[in-house]
Amino acid sequence: MENQKLFVFLPSKPAMTEATQRPELPDHLSIDSRSPFHIRAVFEHDIGIRFNGKDRNDVEEYCISEGWVRVPAGKTLDRKGQPLLIKLKGTVEAFYR
Repeated sequence: MENQKLFVFLPSKPAMTEATQRPELPDHLSIDSRSPFHIRAVFEHDIGIRFNGKDRNDVEEYCISEGWVRVPAGKTLDRKGQPLLIKLKGTVEAFYR
């Protein structure tokens, strides 16, 4: 009985489909936590934005129905130290990666 190890097998959680794990992507979403369009549950997953057919990694805010994204204007900051954003209009697609 010496040097015996006890292995305990715990039942795993039931498999969940991706639709139940991930919340639906909203029409309007913002990275800024002070915005009313910030939804914390969505940011727990990796999100991708395709703007005019190209994947963008610098999108701060988007609106699919109005067809625009807000991106930083270089290294420029506003008076509160936040990046200065510009609005680009075009076709917007949001998806989970």
